[in-house]
Amino acid sequence: MRVMRIPLWLKIVWTVWVIVWMPIYARQYGPQNFLYFCDLGNLFIAAGLWLESPLIFSWQATSLLLFQSLFTIDLVIALFSGRHFIGGTEYMFDPQISLWIRLLSLFHAVTPPLLLWAIWRLGYDERGWKYQTLTTWIVVPVNYFWRPQYDVNWARGPFFHEQHVLPGLLYLLLYLILVPALVYFPTHKFLSWLTQRWHAAP
Repeated sequence: MRVMRIPLWLKIVWTVWVIVWMPIYARQYGPQNFLYFCDLGNLFIAAGLWLESPLIFSWQATSLLLFQSLFTIDLVIALFSGRHFIGGTEYMFDPQISLWIRLLSLFHAVTPPLLLWAIWRLGYDERGWKYQTLTTWIVVPVNYFWRPQYDVNWARGPFFHEQHVLPGLLYLLLYLILVPALVYFPTHKFLSWLTQRWHAAP
């Protein structure tokens, strides 16, 4: 009999939350919003929980750990200081957006510890960053051409503003090269080091 390494209650809670979250977000933000890596991550995490897949969690961690940790840091700083030193969480304080929508967005703060816990529990799969690179090469060009006004995943420019310094396609090409090289691969090396430390611990 296969031993369950992820608690059943966690699988059920995350699945129910995703089922509630999806239609609310679809109504608020539209279908393009589900191409954000953070939103795709919610679906992948649901699959990863049920499959107990080290690959899925490693794949998502190489993409989400850095950006969602920065989101959380900016949110906490803004709560106490009223200033956004990093940016990206301004909408969390926008009274024009329903409080329930903003509360649902707190998944950004939950995801990093959940991913780290799952990797600690299941192990780290070193193919993860390659899968995320391939995902980026597929998803970001779609973001670039489909509903470009939303600048999903910063496909047109950083911080949800289309850039005009470089030709658009050159920016896209640099994005597809530099983000895997400067975000996914270093995160992969960090996770490899971290899991080695975990295994070495008495």
